[in-house]
Amino acid sequence: MVRSSALVALTIGLAFAVLLLFPLPGSISSAAESFKMGVVDPQEVLEKSKAGRRALDALKEYAMTKQKVMATDEEELKSLEKQLKEQESSLSESQKREKQNQFRTKLQEYQRRAQEFNQELSGKQKELVDDYMKRIGVATRTVAEKGGFSIVVDKGSDNTIRIVLYSKGVLDLTDQVIKEFDRVNK
Repeated sequence: MVRSSALVALTIGLAFAVLLLFPLPGSISSAAESFKMGVVDPQEVLEKSKAGRRALDALKEYAMTKQKVMATDEEELKSLEKQLKEQESSLSESQKREKQNQFRTKLQEYQRRAQEFNQELSGKQKELVDDYMKRIGVATRTVAEKGGFSIVVDKGSDNTIRIVLYSKGVLDLTDQVIKEFDRVNK
């Protein structure tokens, strides 16, 4: 008798464990129905939102201004090189070396400034992306909470790493996030 009641208890315990590990089909579907997943393309939010476009335009304008300065320096270098070639035959060896040293010094300064510009531009781009990713995250969280989404994933794009290979169109929250982002970031 004791042995059979232990066996019954063990059987009930195993059955309960199996139910916990493998829930009934009805409970799976209700869990799946309460789980909503969405996708967002942050790059698209940055490019299509008003605040994002303003920031990207400001960064582009800054880069163009610096590139104009660099182009002027490059023209000066080309002119100096042309003068050096034209005057080469009429200059003494010491004058040639002096002009070549001047050219080399200006070229090194130009290269140093170009490298500094590229580093500065990369830094500004990184700051912009980091700042806007935080803001996009806040807007995404707001949209997800309003819509009852459990998780929202970065779907990526052709310009970035594509994380989501397929998603149903109704799950794409990008347009809603753009609207929320514009509402908060005027």
